Amino acid sequence: MSGSKDQPPGHAALTGVARTITLVALAMATFMQVLDTTIANVSIPTIAGNLGVSSDQGTWIITSFAVANGVSVPLTGWLMQRFGVVRTFVLSIVLFTLASLLCGIAWSLPVMVVFRVLQGGVSGPMIPGSQALLLMLFPAEKKGTALAIWSMTMLVAPICGPVLGGYISDNYPWGWIFLMNVPVGLFCAAICWRFLRTSETPTRKLSIDKVGLVLLCVWVGALQVMLDQGKDLDWFSNPLIVTLCIVTVLGLAAWIIWELTEAHPIVDLTLFKSRSFTLGTLALCVGYAVLFGNVVLMPLWQQTQLNYTATWAGLVAAPSGITAVLVAPFVGKFMAKYDARWFASGSFVIFAISYFMRAAYPPDASYWVFVMPLLVQGVALGVFFVALFTIALDGLAPERVPAASGLNNFLRIVGAGFATSLTTTYWDRREALHQSRIVESLSAQSPGYSGALAQLHGFGFGGLAAPARLLREVIAQGYLLSSLDLFYFSGWLALLVIPLCWLVRRPAGGAAAAGPE
Repeated sequence: MSGSKDQPPGHAALTGVARTITLVALAMATFMQVLDTTIANVSIPTIAGNLGVSSDQGTWIITSFAVANGVSVPLTGWLMQRFGVVRTFVLSIVLFTLASLLCGIAWSLPVMVVFRVLQGGVSGPMIPGSQALLLMLFPAEKKGTALAIWSMTMLVAPICGPVLGGYISDNYPWGWIFLMNVPVGLFCAAICWRFLRTSETPTRKLSIDKVGLVLLCVWVGALQVMLDQGKDLDWFSNPLIVTLCIVTVLGLAAWIIWELTEAHPIVDLTLFKSRSFTLGTLALCVGYAVLFGNVVLMPLWQQTQLNYTATWAGLVAAPSGITAVLVAPFVGKFMAKYDARWFASGSFVIFAISYFMRAAYPPDASYWVFVMPLLVQGVALGVFFVALFTIALDGLAPERVPAASGLNNFLRIVGAGFATSLTTTYWDRREALHQSRIVESLSAQSPGYSGALAQLHGFGFGGLAAPARLLREVIAQGYLLSSLDLFYFSGWLALLVIPLCWLVRRPAGGAAAAGPE
């Protein structure tokens, strides 16, 4: 059922139980999609082993999803204008559920990669769609509450992913990582269609921007593969990485020029004419990139150097999600009354405090020593998304919110990709630097070295076992110092983002304002 261009925007006039159950379905759909971006990460060795490939080859299970999702998220605005927000969102859930089923029964790596491409591609509209529909369900003065509900699912899902992925891999067939999406997806699709189909947004006939779509696929695909493979191939010393970088830069430049001159672009880049959208999105992307880099670093460090299992590494991060969920509803209430720029600035300050606390981790940190900075981080998380989305969407007309949300989330995903590659590369290189400095201070004649060897001999390490054990400790110390460097750098970077929050105009109460800028 199509509407015309002059139809008023659809509005989901739901109350009571109907609105509550619809909110639950929207939140669960967001949770499910975000969860699938992290749940497979800790399970790659298990999945790769069962499919008869190496762990390095298994990383294509992550890359294939990221590339397809990165391409499809910016298309959300066009899809929702062409087919309507509700139809696009519900169909995306249905196809995502089907793709999850196929991933759960995959029998080889090539087949799994194909199904993950499908899963990532069809899931693009899920996050922007759920955000747009939540904003439809609430009146203007309660937009902050809507964004708080939406952000809670964004906060909890990445934390639950490693815990669930590790637990399932340890106790059940790996296929259940994907198969558990099936009942959740069917429930969400049924509920959303039941209660929202009569509130469909206007649609209009739009030609597909084929050239823009091809250019988008080229530069995003090249960028994602470059970021995923760069560390393993030693970055720009490898011809493939250089080629991918050139393709990315030229493809991006050609895409921007084409989209700005095309009558019906696949991505509406004119959104960047809004100062609030541009700077709010930039602050969000930088803040999220720093956060995501730390989210990647903590379990990697704990599992590779501190003998944590995947499940326990996830349990270290879990309490921050609990804190965020407790804080977010209060933030939603106050956002309509007070300047969102103060909330955004406060979130960056609290992030910085959390990172600086981590920069003081001792070598023998206990579980609770690891957890305390993450509890502080949870407070920042409860404020961060709500405040930055309020700033970025301020002043945009309601019909432009889906496109803005799609572009905003796309840039956030790209930022996370950069953060992952840069963090892991910097972590390894700083470790090598620290290790070389530690080794330089040791010699066969130094009292420290000979004393450590004597102590190890006393513990029963004979022959070459004692020097090998000492080298292992040196490597562990190098990674500790490298991690502390990254935490310290993250804290200062979080503080440097704060001025961006004050270069935007003061946001109206709630989230997106009623009229265009």
